[in-house]
Amino acid sequence: MMYGTFRPFRAADFQVKFATQTWERRGAARLRQEVFCQEQGLFAGDDRDPIDEVAIPLVAVSMLGLLADDVVGTVRIHEAAPGEWWGSRLAVAEDYRKVGALGAALIRLAVCSAHARGCTSFLAHVQSQNALLFRRLRWEIVEEKQLHGRPHVLMRADLAHYPPIHDAETGFHAQPRRAA
Repeated sequence: MMYGTFRPFRAADFQVKFATQTWERRGAARLRQEVFCQEQGLFAGDDRDPIDEVAIPLVAVSMLGLLADDVVGTVRIHEAAPGEWWGSRLAVAEDYRKVGALGAALIRLAVCSAHARGCTSFLAHVQSQNALLFRRLRWEIVEEKQLHGRPHVLMRADLAHYPPIHDAETGFHAQPRRAA
């Protein structure tokens, strides 16, 4: 028998949806704190701000068979003015970034669910190193700027590419490709 190191288990099925359960909201907050405070150092201790009082949190939940296991991705959306929606705080757990497509699935649900709620413009401030992902998903750069001491771009989604999703509380399953 051969003994050695094993790759850590990573779920292969995910539910991308609005955070409707308390544990999902807590998991989203934990993940944001890990990514934006601990890993990136953008915020000291906590990344919460007044937008969290009105924002709708979305999550990517890893599934073990039919059971929800953990929040491995999150983003929040909010309506800043009638028809003008914003997405922010997109985060994917480090162990799941190479799984592929979780960020894109969260972006899709964010824009499609806002579209179903009357969105006429969907915007986000995106860290510059992530702009290519958004461009591939049919977003355009509006302007470049500095936020939190880092280069960002203000981007706008092409709503024609994002049909309305009316059941975002349930969302959809995502089975991302496995990276080699």
